Amino acid sequence: METAHRPKTAKGVATRRAILDAAEAEFGEHSYDRASVSNITRRAGVAQGTFYVYFPDKKATFIELVRQLNHRMRRSISEAIAGLDDRLEQERVGFKTFFDWVARHRTLYRVIRESEFVDQDTYKWHYNTLAAGYVAGLTRAQERGQIADDISADTIAWILMGMAEFLGGRWVLWVGHAPPDEVFDDVFEFISRALRPGGQG
Repeated sequence: METAHRPKTAKGVATRRAILDAAEAEFGEHSYDRASVSNITRRAGVAQGTFYVYFPDKKATFIELVRQLNHRMRRSISEAIAGLDDRLEQERVGFKTFFDWVARHRTLYRVIRESEFVDQDTYKWHYNTLAAGYVAGLTRAQERGQIADDISADTIAWILMGMAEFLGGRWVLWVGHAPPDEVFDDVFEFISRALRPGGQG
């Protein structure tokens, strides 16, 4: 599905970015059904006709927002762990980065959860894309003997993704901030014990 026109000028890129930022705020504040193109353009400070230069409809904007949030989150984590060689240290930094990122982008939870009903293919794409990169990194760590290899990297990836999402949701959505240090320390201790090779936990 072609969801968006890709601008070729700096002004076009900025306008498209403003529309997506406005869409993030609009979909985060309201449900998908209650959000409107007119409210998105009002938030973005652009004419409604300008919206349709970049997106054919509201659904296309929503799908593109899911993809952008996914990309930006993965990039933040990748940048944070770049240069780290130890997998457990990568997990510690990666989890911390994820919690901090979703604390700044609380709309991620509402948008992703609604995507299951707005466009299930995009919903699955989001999680499968996260898992694919995770599995690749965990597999490399298993091959190097850094983490236990008696459980498949795919299973480990989905377990850790579930932990991150539910812990982040509990603290960010219900309490209003990332998990406190003592909770984060417990989380990482649990992960470390589970992943250390040869039952070293």
